[in-house]
Amino acid sequence: MKRSLIEELPRIAKEGRKEAENILEKMNAGSRISLQTNEIVLPCKDSSGLWKGTNPQEIESKWCNRLIYGDNLLAMQALLTGDKSSNLEALRGKVDLIYIDPPFDSKADYRTKITLPGNEITQKPTTFEQFGYSDLWQKGTVSYLEYMYPRLLLMRELLSDKGSIYVHIDWHVGHYIKILLDDIFGKENFVNEIVWSYRSGGASKKTSLPRKHDNIFFYCKNPNNFSINFKTERQYLEKPFMGSKQDSSGRYYVDTLLRDVFEGAPYIINDTKIEQYNMRPVLNLSSERIGYATQKPEGFIKALIEIATNEGDLVCDFFGGSGTTAAVAERLGRRWITTDIGKPSNLVMRKRFIDMNAKPFLYQAIGDYNKEAFALNKINRVGNLCEVVLKLYGALPFERERLDDRRWGYIKGGKTLVFVDSPNKFTSKNTLKKAFEAKNNLLGGGWSKCVVLSWNYHFDISEGLELYKDSVEVLSIPPDLLDRLRRNGLGKLIDSGSIRFTSLQYLTLKNIELKSWDKEEDELKVELGNYILHSPDAIPLDEKDKQTLEEIMTNDPLSLIEYWSIDPDYDGETFRSIWQDYRQNTENDGDALHCVYSATLRVSKKAERTVCVKAVDVFGLESIVIKKLK
Repeated sequence: MKRSLIEELPRIAKEGRKEAENILEKMNAGSRISLQTNEIVLPCKDSSGLWKGTNPQEIESKWCNRLIYGDNLLAMQALLTGDKSSNLEALRGKVDLIYIDPPFDSKADYRTKITLPGNEITQKPTTFEQFGYSDLWQKGTVSYLEYMYPRLLLMRELLSDKGSIYVHIDWHVGHYIKILLDDIFGKENFVNEIVWSYRSGGASKKTSLPRKHDNIFFYCKNPNNFSINFKTERQYLEKPFMGSKQDSSGRYYVDTLLRDVFEGAPYIINDTKIEQYNMRPVLNLSSERIGYATQKPEGFIKALIEIATNEGDLVCDFFGGSGTTAAVAERLGRRWITTDIGKPSNLVMRKRFIDMNAKPFLYQAIGDYNKEAFALNKINRVGNLCEVVLKLYGALPFERERLDDRRWGYIKGGKTLVFVDSPNKFTSKNTLKKAFEAKNNLLGGGWSKCVVLSWNYHFDISEGLELYKDSVEVLSIPPDLLDRLRRNGLGKLIDSGSIRFTSLQYLTLKNIELKSWDKEEDELKVELGNYILHSPDAIPLDEKDKQTLEEIMTNDPLSLIEYWSIDPDYDGETFRSIWQDYRQNTENDGDALHCVYSATLRVSKKAERTVCVKAVDVFGLESIVIKKLK
């Protein structure tokens, strides 16, 4: 007989605790996960100028808020141990509030709708996102709870002694999550269950009544040190309010915090001020709407943050989504860190923070990913998966007597070396350097070129391609390969010949020039030329959307640019974005579906400078162009 979920819970807790303890033990032994700083963003919406604040290099020596792309389990490990490369102290026991709005085990397939000029296409989650973003798990609720337990335990490790956590959930799995939270944080540390009631959604069916609320489970780390901000003693008001009373002198007062909930808009009393928080869901006509499926209203998050934190406190959200938690924390003067494994989410958040003229923040990524993405295929070793990819490409692995590394292969009858990068890594400029060295030296050298097959890329890949263009070729592994392997098997895919490895996207410039402006400044003009996306097969799309994309690639390729930015003093390591434009930013040209394609900046005079231009397309793919100017 199949075991029930109740029977599975002790095993889930035991194994989840063991996984988290193993992680902590490795960290205590010195194991570290580094955060790769892809960009330091200095918001500047003014198309005529640059970042006007502190010198960008000085910002990095101080606290910076962070947007992190990657699996939150790995992101939390990096935060717990600290990261010297990006000036991050260890945050174990230093986070004051965590709010998370994780997937609800609803079996929803969160695809991303992308509006392009005259068309709309739908992007499926990428390989990395399929298990952390699309809300799909192999064993249903059991897998979901297995996924959540170690993450919740690491969140507890991050919380300060006065810290607290909000876990936003709904009817799908909330009762099971509550049991996990009691086990991890202690039932005695349960502060409250907050019910968010709303009118929209949840239409009734013949078999059920409408579902019109979410649950937020509120826990603290240590009840002896935790307190809420709003005063609980008698508070006098200037005029009558719902539920207020009069004392003997005729003054009106209230004794409670939350006075009323009316159509999702509660009133909260803070000192003598009555503040209304707009908690209605973010619908199509909402002024807050930024086009993200699970976006939460700012008023709702504002109330939660104000209840549990003070100005300057550190707030974290490890399922960042549309970035509401970080955006509200920014406005309230709190420090923040937010993470998400979805590229669409990171695009939305980065634009949102720029649009609100946030303080400078770091956009970072994690190069190491766990193996959930290919566990369904019963391929439990990276080496085995590399052999599969080699076969699909038409290459042979080396005999073990010659080279016992399953990532390397060759084209039979030729002099082409083939390297399959790990799905746990970003292919970077350094990867291409190793491929170049292998071409010249591996097994005696003499190879004509080395082909690198890659799953995902670091933003410096364009620079590497330029450096090693005569010796190294990079091709993308189809993003839906693992799903196709699961459905069709390796043999059928080889026989069909349907797997295509595509060339990497790249950006060109039409013009970049530098001329004197005055004695102290030069004028830098940058104009985009073209954007080349070789094949729609590189994108996880349905066939009809691939045809639409093909037309756009031919007729209006620059409309695929979602965001681009400029670093006029690129040091070869850290990209400092001091000018940026993006779709939906209508302040520069009034066109919501295109970026502006040229920028004129004034920069301090230098004998020579290296300019780096970075573009991110609507699918989250990054390209850079580097030019040295005198």
